[in-house]
This record gives sequence, C-alpha cells and structure tokens, in this order.
Amino acid sequence: MMNLHTNTLTPAICYGEILWDVLPDGPQPGGALLNVSYHLNKLGMPASLVSKIGNDADGQKLENLLDNWGIKKHLLQTDTEHPTSQVIAKMNNGNEVSYEIIFPVAWDFINDSEHIKTQIKPSTYFVFGSLASRNSVSRNTLFELLESDAIKVFDINLRPPFISRDLLADLLHKANIVKFNQAELEMVQGLFRGSFWKESEQIKFIQDHFNIPEIIVTKGEFGASYYKEEKAWHIAGREVKVRDTIGSGDSFLAAFIANHYRGASPEILLKNAIAMGGFIATKKGGCPDYKIKEYQDFINKMF
Repeated sequence: MMNLHTNTLTPAICYGEILWDVLPDGPQPGGALLNVSYHLNKLGMPASLVSKIGNDADGQKLENLLDNWGIKKHLLQTDTEHPTSQVIAKMNNGNEVSYEIIFPVAWDFINDSEHIKTQIKPSTYFVFGSLASRNSVSRNTLFELLESDAIKVFDINLRPPFISRDLLADLLHKANIVKFNQAELEMVQGLFRGSFWKESEQIKFIQDHFNIPEIIVTKGEFGASYYKEEKAWHIAGREVKVRDTIGSGDSFLAAFIANHYRGASPEILLKNAIAMGGFIATKKGGCPDYKIKEYQDFINKMF
C-alpha cells in the first residue's frame, strides 16, 4: 500500500532507509537517505524520500517528522506486513558508532517503480546507497529507477555483512557521482583487484573500471578530495569538538549536492561540504535542529 500525497516534482530524490537509531540514551530518527533528505531541505534544495515504513507507531512518528521538516513524502510507502526499521546503535570509544541493522524491515520492500519514475527528470539528483539493495524487492526497484536519465549519486556506505562484489559493481556502473570515505575506497579497490597505494591512482583505477565522471573522498577532520574527470581538488578540514558522528557523512553529501546543483566551484563544493560534516558532528544525531545562519557562521570560522 502506498501513501499518495501531493505529487510535487523536486530537484532531489533520495532512495533508501528511513528508521529509528536506537541509542543508549533513546531513539533518534535516521537512515542515510533520510538524513540526506533532511539536510537538502535545510539547505533550500527540496527533496523527496522514496522509502517504506511499517503500519505502526514508529512509522507514524517518522511520517509526522517528515511533515514537520517539509520533506516531500508523496513517494513514501507503507507496509502492512513488515515493521518500521530499527537499528541498534552502540557508541564505541566515546564518539564512534557501530550498528546492528535489523532485517527484514519495511524499506526492504520498496516497490511501484513506475509511479516513482514519473517524478524523475534528467536534471533530478537521484541519491542512493548500497544498503537498500540488500533485499531483492527494493533492489529490483532501485535498478529499474537507475535506468532513468537522472544525475545518479551513489553513497557507497558499506555495511557488513550486506556487501556483494557483483552487486557493488552493478551499482558503480550506474553512478555519475560516487562518495567514498578512505576505508571504503581501500576496500572497493581491493574487491576489484586494485593494488594501488596513492589515492589518486586508486581513484583513476575506479574511474576507469566503472566510467565514473566524479568521485568524492571524505577524510574526517583531514578534509576531503574531489576528482572530476582528469582534475582533482583537495581541501583540508579542521578539528572540531565532536558530539557524535551519526549522519556527519550524510550531511556532507547533502551540502555537496546542494552546491553542485547551484553550479558552485569545486573549492566551494568541498569547503561547504566539509564544514557541514563538521558542524553536524558537533551536534547530537543525524537530523539535529539548526538554523542556516549557524551553519554559515561555522563555515566562516572553519575557513
């Protein structure tokens, strides 16, 4: 069953997880693609979320949050058989987070690709990760949508044990823009028999192997790099006082996409994304409340 709401085209569509991160001090709304949608909306780039909730109290609470945040939910589906997703999150070494991702849950059963396709234009940023491919139903829907002419943005976001070399290859072949962190970059080049030490060589190996025009590598407090065709840009980060790292990479990606959409220079793309990742790391959870002026002030202090 699908909730049909206002049929509004948006410049970004995010496909994947919506869930509750169950933390030691209580649940927080989350899921990589919910987080990206949240920050895109905050940054003035309306986003629609393609996901699925259960017909339960947890799902209703998430739907209410989408209303409060202004995230378009006309592509949000409801499952009468499977529950709203929960992820058991554990804090390690103070700030780092590990996750137990419950399976199966509602977003493993996203369907109705024909309806979703009506919302995708060639200028649409279609954002997806690897986790939503762990079950055949959502995986098949995703691959049908990846046949569109959208700008396809792949956030690798590898979560053991949900990693398949063949599936990863198929997803990489479809992507126009890919975001890695350093560990994921090492892991992926190893999976495809790359043995390069230098980051630039690893990137070239992956770009050539999968014909990916643009690649981003995030490096935490050390900043990030952006590779576009034959060119590369590198911006150093700054150390921040970390509250937790939940959603930091997702907020980075949202800021990158929002500025990419507006045609910003590579340097601005990186600086604003690095600042957003650091800014969200100073707050609790992946979707904290904040005012844009706070973020802008943070950029000015950082750079």
